[in-house]
Amino acid sequence: MVSTPRFTSPPSEEVLEEVKQSEADIDLEFLYTRDIEFRQETIYFIVVDRFYDGDPDNSEGPNPELYDPTQTEWGKYWGGDLQGVIDKLDYLKNLGVTAVWLTPLFEQVEGVFFESAAIHGYWTKDFKRLNPRFIGKDENPSLNATQEDRNTVFDRLIEELHKRDMKLVLDIVCNHSSPDIGGTKGELYDDGELIAEFHNDEQHWYHHYGEVMDWENEWQVHNCELAGLATFNENNAAYRNYIKSAIKQWLDRGVDALRVDTVKHMPIWFWQEFCADIQTHRPDVFIFGEWIFNHPADDRSVEFANNSGMSVLDFGLCVTIRSVLAKGAPQGFHLIQDIFDQDYRYSGATELVTFIDNHDMPRFQSLNSDPEMLRIAIALIMTCRGIPCLYYGTEQYLHDDTDGGQDPYNRPMMQSWDNDTEIYQIIRRLSGLRRLNPAVSLGSQWQKYITPEVYCYVRKYRDSRCFVAMNRGLTAIIPSVQTDLPDGEHTCILSQRKYTVTDGCLNNLEIDTRGVIVLSHIGLRVKGTIIVRAQLNGVNTQPGETIAIIGDCPELGCWDIGKAFHMEYINDNTWFGEIPFDESAGKLITYKYVMLREGRAPQRENLVARRWVLAGEGIVKWRDTWAG
Repeated sequence: MVSTPRFTSPPSEEVLEEVKQSEADIDLEFLYTRDIEFRQETIYFIVVDRFYDGDPDNSEGPNPELYDPTQTEWGKYWGGDLQGVIDKLDYLKNLGVTAVWLTPLFEQVEGVFFESAAIHGYWTKDFKRLNPRFIGKDENPSLNATQEDRNTVFDRLIEELHKRDMKLVLDIVCNHSSPDIGGTKGELYDDGELIAEFHNDEQHWYHHYGEVMDWENEWQVHNCELAGLATFNENNAAYRNYIKSAIKQWLDRGVDALRVDTVKHMPIWFWQEFCADIQTHRPDVFIFGEWIFNHPADDRSVEFANNSGMSVLDFGLCVTIRSVLAKGAPQGFHLIQDIFDQDYRYSGATELVTFIDNHDMPRFQSLNSDPEMLRIAIALIMTCRGIPCLYYGTEQYLHDDTDGGQDPYNRPMMQSWDNDTEIYQIIRRLSGLRRLNPAVSLGSQWQKYITPEVYCYVRKYRDSRCFVAMNRGLTAIIPSVQTDLPDGEHTCILSQRKYTVTDGCLNNLEIDTRGVIVLSHIGLRVKGTIIVRAQLNGVNTQPGETIAIIGDCPELGCWDIGKAFHMEYINDNTWFGEIPFDESAGKLITYKYVMLREGRAPQRENLVARRWVLAGEGIVKWRDTWAG
């Protein structure tokens, strides 16, 4: 594990020149940023109150009337807490989970709004305090007061997660606080001190424009209320400083990543400032947001994904998977391929967070109770591009179909912890595949065969491959399908059946009714003192054109194009490569991208050069846009 940089602002020309000339033996870590790599993770999303009650003493909380020990009143608390998450970490680790996403842990308003308490965590009262219902009954909820000792159950959760090489994703909401409960709305505290209230808003912490009436009106979406929730005024610098300082406190306690609620309801400039400040404080934090029902054909959501500083949950793919595999859309897998065909619109399609259901929509099995369809959907998000996220209990077929499984019935209490369900074992195996085979986590995706019922694709990166075939219909036989796998015998990750590849193809491939086949070939891993994961966007290549990196160091050919480092094609907007550095580790280098064209002179970027001080070890990312 590498240390966190102390500063991340670009070095001045004087500093760079001094480093270049003297090559002094100094600590250069403050001259570069590091970025956490999340593409190999398998995320598990937990509604904390509905997972497991590990500490019955805290269940009643500050207001016992909001707790239902019978677990029949869906709008009340049922007792899940952080000790419950700790108690089940080994279960999650064995499942293959590497990152645990928890609903917000902030202190909530204690009241009922439309027959529901804040069991979900999105009606925050104090962003700098823990929800007392989730920690020990006698523990201090203040992050400030417990920062030095770090003696809350929250800190023990962090410790136990990291002990298992697992990460914590904290759900945060910057758009709003709380609705009107008993005449009090938007009452906000700074570590116990009242600082704002919607009905007495002298300092203009909130917008006061009523609810959104026209969802196509961008101004209303940004400034008006969502479902009666007090909406923060992002133009107020005091609010921005408060929310950023609060989130930094959680990061200082060990949170690894952030999921951000309702991002479409605030202007992009706010998120750019927010992400810049947060990632300056912690450069190695991964951030992804909820732009509800985003789609690659929606210009505004694509602009947000590309320019906000965070990735997004992939609603476009989610809704399409539900249509094809849960609802049986007649166009079938062609609809899913249509989504992947638009990946070029994103600068980071491989970092989109994929899912099939969540806490705001009916569970997949409330739409289709067939466990075989669930198996196909899970196999798809575990092997396609993006970072898979599983909703708690899916591996146990957890669902409640009351009212069609709509909220709140999509948030039942976790009831079973069986390690042997088919879905549990599939997730376990495919999570392992994601960590072992870089083609699945980092590579490109190529359709090889498609009908409405049958879908075959290959994931590729360097000499690693993963071939996937799935069938939502009756038994199908494909005369021949290209796999890009080495010739010879390969074993399916899921069924352990043997398949023989000849001339790169599987011939007379039989896929069972609602069957899935996953074949993996792992090539040599990139090794180096430091590895740079370089990504270039914004370059339009044609067949026969490739992208390479040249620079002033041996690893990049010392400006010799014949020795340049060649990158991998991901999609029409993205080239990617892992560059190992040994001789140049810890040094200042310069580099630029070049397009190599068959039969024509190379085209270099139109800029002097890019500069970077390489770390002495570890992994860093370059995220560049072609300068044509």
